[in-house]
Amino acid sequence: MDMRILAPTGALGAGFDTAALDRGVAAGPHVIACDAGSTDSGPAALGSGTPKLSAQAVTRDLRLLLQARETLQVPLIIGSCGTSGRDDGVDWVAGLARTIAAEDNLHFKFGLIYSDQPAERLQHLYDQGRIRPLANAPVIERKLFERSHTVAMMGVEPIQELLRDGCDVILAGRASDTALFAALPHLNGADPGLTWHMAKTIECGAACAIPPEANGLLVTLHDDHFDVTTLAEGSRLTPRSVAAHTLYENADPFHITEPSGTLDTTHATYEAVDERTVRVRGSRYIKADGYTNKLEGAELVGYQTVIIGGVRDKVVIERLPELLPMAKKYFDTKILDVFDGQVDPDTIDINYRLYGTGTILASPEPTPLQPQELGVLITITAPDQATAHAISTFVAHASSHLPIPEYDGLVSTLAYPYSPPEMDRGPLYRFTLNHVATGITPTELFRTTTEEV
Repeated sequence: MDMRILAPTGALGAGFDTAALDRGVAAGPHVIACDAGSTDSGPAALGSGTPKLSAQAVTRDLRLLLQARETLQVPLIIGSCGTSGRDDGVDWVAGLARTIAAEDNLHFKFGLIYSDQPAERLQHLYDQGRIRPLANAPVIERKLFERSHTVAMMGVEPIQELLRDGCDVILAGRASDTALFAALPHLNGADPGLTWHMAKTIECGAACAIPPEANGLLVTLHDDHFDVTTLAEGSRLTPRSVAAHTLYENADPFHITEPSGTLDTTHATYEAVDERTVRVRGSRYIKADGYTNKLEGAELVGYQTVIIGGVRDKVVIERLPELLPMAKKYFDTKILDVFDGQVDPDTIDINYRLYGTGTILASPEPTPLQPQELGVLITITAPDQATAHAISTFVAHASSHLPIPEYDGLVSTLAYPYSPPEMDRGPLYRFTLNHVATGITPTELFRTTTEEV
């Protein structure tokens, strides 16, 4: 069995070279698949429903893919629509697709898959002990589902239902990235180990190419191996670059978990066919005893105002670690005074991040740093935006004139690049779940609709 799968880009709206897409189309793929979302950018898209990438960027890519599908008359599958895969993200991309179809006179059978999870369903699963934590998951309680927006991550099965129903264009809510590419090959009886490994290799487009870029890959799936080829001029693939992608977003590069089981690449081999093509053999798939769908949730936790500053004074830099805790105590008193006791300082978070001393790492730097200058990011988080902004005004003022024991009189401690320095960042969200739903069938958490466009 030979099957060709085209992955035109790593994310819908990230862009791709049209010449690379043309090469992929000329190869005659049996399916075009593309991811449109992720949790990589944090919880805001899931919590707010606002996509990360613009309508203009998504429309540009979507138009080209719909035109390519029209030329080839093969399925086009797009998953995790609207970045988070929320129901309104699916509807947003669907609306763009309908507009493009009307403008370009395109015709297709449309399938939509929704993955939002009602609080009542989640509470029922919770009461039955069928929501299981993954590693490092937060402790949850039943009421969480009422204030959190939650989606379930689908595997191949809901997509396959729509393929069986003859859908030409499928827009899915939150989906395993790999499921988008594996759905049709599995439906046609391809080897599951090779199929899941192929899907993992191309899920991010040409991210495994050298140089990594937002361009396309073409896979030819055979009975006992698959060949992956980069499509953009000036890019290449090596056995190492392809193998390395199994570590992307995975703690274990040899065992990659999917809703229905685990991809095992322990005995996989990678062979360079030429500068642009790598051949992969030896992967296998271990079916799980029970089916699971990952749950992702996000909730609003407050509103933020941010202040950006900097300092290039060695004395101030050395004093900041002891001055900032003192400043925070001062701000607690100031909050009670300014708001006449109506705002509880415990509901306010004032955070200083000192870029240049080890802010990026969660733990201290392994070797001490002696920076010549620091970038200072101050975030004020409060229950509402007005309070966050009001507090930020005196935080900014006080932070620019911290008392330095080595200096007599008033000195400037932080320099601000903007006037005014306070910038309202808006709502702040946090992830609430890193769990799976157990004891479910592969399609029961998802809803599908079809229409003729």
